[in-house]
Amino acid sequence: MKFKYRAKTKEGEDQTGFVEAPNREGATSILSGHNLFILSIEPAGKAGMLDRLLGYFGRVKRKDKVIFFRQLATLLEARIPISSALRSLHAQTASPALKEAIFEMGEDIDSGLSFSQAMGRREGVFSDFYVSMVQASETTGRLEEVIGFLADYTEKEDVLAGKAIGAMTYPALVVGMFGIVAFVMVAFVFPQIKPVFDQAGVDLPWMTKLLLGAGGFLGSWWPLVLLALVFGGIFVLDYFRTPEGRAALDDSKVRLPLVNKIYLPLVLSRFSYTTSLLLKGGIPVAQAFEIVSHVVSNALYEELLHEISEAVRSGETISGALRRYPDYFPPLVSQMIAVGEQSGQLSQIFGRVAGFYEREADAVINNIVDLLQPLLIGGIGILVGLLFASILLPLYQLTSSSGLGG
Repeated sequence: MKFKYRAKTKEGEDQTGFVEAPNREGATSILSGHNLFILSIEPAGKAGMLDRLLGYFGRVKRKDKVIFFRQLATLLEARIPISSALRSLHAQTASPALKEAIFEMGEDIDSGLSFSQAMGRREGVFSDFYVSMVQASETTGRLEEVIGFLADYTEKEDVLAGKAIGAMTYPALVVGMFGIVAFVMVAFVFPQIKPVFDQAGVDLPWMTKLLLGAGGFLGSWWPLVLLALVFGGIFVLDYFRTPEGRAALDDSKVRLPLVNKIYLPLVLSRFSYTTSLLLKGGIPVAQAFEIVSHVVSNALYEELLHEISEAVRSGETISGALRRYPDYFPPLVSQMIAVGEQSGQLSQIFGRVAGFYEREADAVINNIVDLLQPLLIGGIGILVGLLFASILLPLYQLTSSSGLGG
């Protein structure tokens, strides 16, 4: 749930914005954790479909964030003040949304806010993970190092997302092209043959009758059908951006047999890599899990990580808490974390777990891509055969009966 707030910083500056939390108390806790004195907080109005679509197309791409953090880390290593570095980056940033965010952050810093507070006010650009990492680095004096970590992290996220998208692009293109060809054949080609069958009185198979009936309907109403498909697609996408739709989609990613083979290694890699970075930044384990719950971008894992965080706070070991959810955290994860707890090298172990699942994700994606191509070719070949057989068989019957009659 989103809340709109108005608050003051420790320096007395007014700050307004939005925060995501399950309830008002959770929102208050998050804002207090950012050292803000809350003046007012109330539920935000639900954004309309158009606002969400515009927000989607106006978002900042990962590649733009990678370039921003890389350049910022270089400037900070050269001992350039953060406000001057932001002004320099503002002048050379191509993304309009990021350019505006950089300018506003520079203004906030000049007015006395810290870099993490300035980032926190751009929640549409920087997630809680980025803000928490920067906030921890400001405390420990490792801002340059953490900015470099964020560049590596964002780049790795971009690579993993690119691999997942690339794995589905070819199948989607093949299925899409087949759908277009089938639509044209059924809606415009097959109805031209129907009068021939009607005049000859050929006994049509049920599949031919079905295709000809569908063709007649599509031939007359195809503009409305396409319009309904477009609006239906927009409605579905809009639904998946709501909390209920997002929860349903996230649950399907974990449960669908083929999808979870790709998705689980990706989400476990993100979880482990992010936790490793947070622990290296000096953030306690329980707090790190709370932050990671907002980073994994999955409502189901978000709830589980919150429960695990509470269990760790109550004194349970990390490995023991993870072991309670074997379907979501395989035994390998809890076993390796147990070793890290015993050796005192949790951040390193989480890094190794991230590396393992990153390699597994690569292997699974490559294997599925290699397997999908022949399966798609064979499956679409069968469908094309059935499509044309439903017309060719009656034509064969027609020519045979004509030959016998002659």
